[in-house]
Amino acid sequence: AAAAYKLKSNGFKVTVFEAEGRPGGKLRSVCHGGLIWDEGANTMTESEIEVKNLIHDLGLEEKQQFPISQSKRYIVRNGKPVLIPTNPIALITSNILSAKSKFRIILEPVFWKRSEPSKVCNSDTEESVDEFFQRHFGQEVVDYLVDPFVAGTSAGDPESLSVRHTFPELWNLETRFGSIIAGAIQSKFSPKKDKSKETNSSRHKKRQRGSFSFLGGMQTLPDRLCKELAKDELRLESKVLSLSYNHDSRSALDNWSVSFASKGNKRMQDSSYDAVIMTAPLCNLKEMRITKGRNHFLLDFIPEVIYMPLSVIITTFKKENVKQPLEGFGVLVPSKEQQNGLKT
Repeated sequence: AAAAYKLKSNGFKVTVFEAEGRPGGKLRSVCHGGLIWDEGANTMTESEIEVKNLIHDLGLEEKQQFPISQSKRYIVRNGKPVLIPTNPIALITSNILSAKSKFRIILEPVFWKRSEPSKVCNSDTEESVDEFFQRHFGQEVVDYLVDPFVAGTSAGDPESLSVRHTFPELWNLETRFGSIIAGAIQSKFSPKKDKSKETNSSRHKKRQRGSFSFLGGMQTLPDRLCKELAKDELRLESKVLSLSYNHDSRSALDNWSVSFASKGNKRMQDSSYDAVIMTAPLCNLKEMRITKGRNHFLLDFIPEVIYMPLSVIITTFKKENVKQPLEGFGVLVPSKEQQNGLKT
């Protein structure tokens, strides 16, 4: 929906095929008995300027909902929630890490200087999140800080995720400075580049930062995007079955043929387009028949991606039954502590 909105805004004709009866894919907000919850992703961030501009253009800034407190996050250690330190002094006094790990963090800028390029990750190799943080901070930091954070944000594990794609900013800091900590400090105090792309709203108004949702849940975003599409531009309950590409040297238009079946018409239907954008999970893509010049096009170049199973449990409480203020943003459970509860 976001790609279609952007293309249409630039004058292109678009058609969105959605197999479900509603837009949003894995984003699904439910309203029941006066309660609203999300069965998919329940927050997002706007760290990228393109996301900020999109929310501004859609008029969704007033519908953004930020948590009351994002600073008080907890991680389970030895079966008990421990407040995550948010500054160097809090880290030193916290019991979330051993003294050895604390010293390793403090000395990281010394051991990882840019003058020692042999230690820095080769840009031609793919390194996991686990390996990257182990090199810089050791196993305990991976187990009790990185692992639960990755579980909470990506529903994955550090061993299976690419650091270059999961933490691109940290990967770039190592490439530029060697040390993550030294690089972060230098970047913070260096002049910011290219502020011209910011909207007037973001210039004149100090916005809250961090993760947020919307009034009505995350479903608000795809619903708002689809309001910009005409009825014939959004085909709900229309499952794409096959794609066919036939290159015509005489014309760059209508080279793609999309075959789909809709709920109201079980027979296969065809439509032609000059370009196709796929946003379906890879497991669904591999089920489609794709041909190029009437020959079957093999998808063996697509990597095998394991989609981790995820369960969402919603619990509600009456306000009068909660006797203390709820100041925490959440509790994350490291893999090593799973016997004491859920992953996150």
